[in-house]
Amino acid sequence: QEQLVESGGGSVQAGGSLRLSCAASGYMDVGSSMAWFRQAPGKEREGVALINYYGATTHADSFKGRFLISRDMEKTTLSLQMNSLKPEDTATYYCAASRAPLATLNPREFVFWGRGTQVTVSS
Repeated sequence: QEQLVESGGGSVQAGGSLRLSCAASGYMDVGSSMAWFRQAPGKEREGVALINYYGATTHADSFKGRFLISRDMEKTTLSLQMNSLKPEDTATYYCAASRAPLATLNPREFVFWGRGTQVTVSS
């Protein structure tokens, strides 16, 4: 059974860092793209960063230079290193997987989702 489980969220002061992890099981070892999305209260879900089946990464402009997505060689653990955190980064962060090897940061392309992990950044 396909499953994505996020961890690593928490509370941090502005300027701090957190590293999120997502453990994938089930079908995930078949070619897929994986990504991080986030959603703040009252806002739409937005794409943060993506890594496709071939290992190429895409980071949304808002996060370039601060966030870094990575995946282990077995393609079973997805990570998001978040640096220089700001209060506006406060949100629930979701791990997602797409069957498409070359997905984009469109949430509609992702069929598997974790339950999310909360990140709170205080000023």
